Amino acid sequence: MSAQRVNSPVLPFTSMRQLAGPLIAIIVGIFMVILDSTAVNVAVPKLVDDFHSKLETVQWTITGYALAQAAVIPLAGWMTDRFGSKQIFIISLILFTLGSILCATSQSVDQLILYRVLQGLGGGMVSPIAFAMTYKLSPPDKAGSIMGLMGMPILLAPALGPIIAGYLVDYVRWEWIFLINIPVGIVGVILCAWLLPNLPKKASTSFDTLGVILGPLAFAGLSYGLSEGSTSWTSDKTIIGLIVGFVALIGFVAVELLRKGEPLLELRVFRSSLFTRGILVQWVLQFVMFGIIFSVPFFMQKLMGMSAFDAGMWTLPQAIAAGVFMPIGGRLYDRIGARPLVLVGLTIVGVGAYLISRIDPSDSAVQFLIPRAMLGMGMGLSFLALNTHLIQSAPSNLVSRVTSLTSAAQQVVTSFSVAGLTTIIANRTAHYVSGGDKPIPDAMSHAFHDAYLVLVCLAVFGLLCAATLRRPKTEGAQTPTAHAVDMG
Repeated sequence: MSAQRVNSPVLPFTSMRQLAGPLIAIIVGIFMVILDSTAVNVAVPKLVDDFHSKLETVQWTITGYALAQAAVIPLAGWMTDRFGSKQIFIISLILFTLGSILCATSQSVDQLILYRVLQGLGGGMVSPIAFAMTYKLSPPDKAGSIMGLMGMPILLAPALGPIIAGYLVDYVRWEWIFLINIPVGIVGVILCAWLLPNLPKKASTSFDTLGVILGPLAFAGLSYGLSEGSTSWTSDKTIIGLIVGFVALIGFVAVELLRKGEPLLELRVFRSSLFTRGILVQWVLQFVMFGIIFSVPFFMQKLMGMSAFDAGMWTLPQAIAAGVFMPIGGRLYDRIGARPLVLVGLTIVGVGAYLISRIDPSDSAVQFLIPRAMLGMGMGLSFLALNTHLIQSAPSNLVSRVTSLTSAAQQVVTSFSVAGLTTIIANRTAHYVSGGDKPIPDAMSHAFHDAYLVLVCLAVFGLLCAATLRRPKTEGAQTPTAHAVDMG
C-alpha cells in the first residue's frame, strides 16, 4: 500500500491489502510493549545482585511499571478523542522507547524504578489505542479476521517475554532487555508516522476533571493492593492500596454515571447485558491465561530445578499454538460469531489446565508439551473473538472509551490473578505441611495442583457464561462512514 493511498483525505479501508501497512505499524508497537510486561520478571534475581539491593525494593521495577500502566489507561479514550489516535499512539511509543533507553543506563535501583514508571506511562495507552484504531480501520465484514491478526502479539508477547529475557539474563546482560526495545521502538515510530492515517477527532471533547483524578487512582490503587496481596493480604500496604482503590472506584463510578457530558470511561455500556456477559467471560480468560503464564514457569524452576531460560522455553508450545489459531479464530468469528469459538476455546483451555494439574515435579517436562499447546490453541480461538465481540457490542462512537475500559479492567484482573494464585499456593502449601508433607517438593507440588484446579473451575464458570452470549445486532452492519479516516 502506497503512502499516497494512506494520506488521501477520506479513506474507508475496504480490503485487507489496504490495511496491511497500518496493521504492521500497530503490531510492531504493541508487541514491543506487551513483551516487556513479562520480560523483566526473569531479571529480578540478577537485579538484586547487581544493585546490591533487597528483593522488596527491586520488585518495584515491576510494580511501578504496572501501576503506571493502570493509572494512564483510563485516560487513553479521552486523549485520543481530543488529540487524535495516531498522535497519541506515536507519543506513547516515543515515551516507552525513551524509558527503555533510560532503564538500560540506570546506575541505581531507584533510577531503574523511576524509569520503569516512565515506560509504563508510555506503554499503558498502547493496547487500548491499538484495538480502537484497528477496529475503526477494519472493513465491516473483516473485523474478526483483522482483530485476530492484530491480537497475535497479545498472546505471543507474554509467552515469549520470559524466553528472550531468560536468554539475555543468563548469557548476555540484563540491560539488553531494554536495549532491544530501542531499534524496535524507532522502527515502530517511523512506520506509524508514515503508514497510519489520522482518524477523525471529536469536535468537542469536554474534560472530565474528577474522572481524571479518580479513575487512575482507582485502577492504580486496586492493582497495587492486589499485587501486594501476593505477599500478604493483611499487610498495611495491601490494605491501604485496596481501601484507596475501592473508595476511589466507588467515587469514580458515581461521577461517571452522573456526568452529563462525556465521561472518561463509558460505564453506561454495562447496561447492555450482552456487553456485561462478554466482559465477564473475558475476565475469566484473562485470569486463567496469566495464571498459567505466572505459575507454570515458577513450578518448573522451583520444583523441577530448571533455569529461567529453560523454563521460559516451555512457553513456546503455547505461543506457537496461539499464533497459529489466532487468525483462524478471527476468520471464523466473521462467519459464526464469538459464542461457538469461546465455548470451544474455553473447553480446550480447561482440559489443558486439568492435564497440567496431573504433572508432578518428578515427571518429564515433555508432559507440559500437549497441555501448553492446548492452552495456546484455546486462547487463540477465543481471546480476540471475545475482544471483537465486546467492541461490536458498544456504539461505534464509543469504541475508544470502551477499549480503555476493558484494558483498565484487564490490568486489575492480571494483578488479581497473580496475587490470588500466590495466596492459594501459599495457603495450600501450609495446609499440606501441617498434614505431614515435606515442604518441598511434596506440599508445594500439591498446592500447585490445587491452584491449577482452581483455574479449571474458573474455565467451567466461563463456559456457563459463554453459553449465554449472542451476536451483537450491529455485527457486520457498520456503515462505511464508521471506518472513514481523515488526514485533515
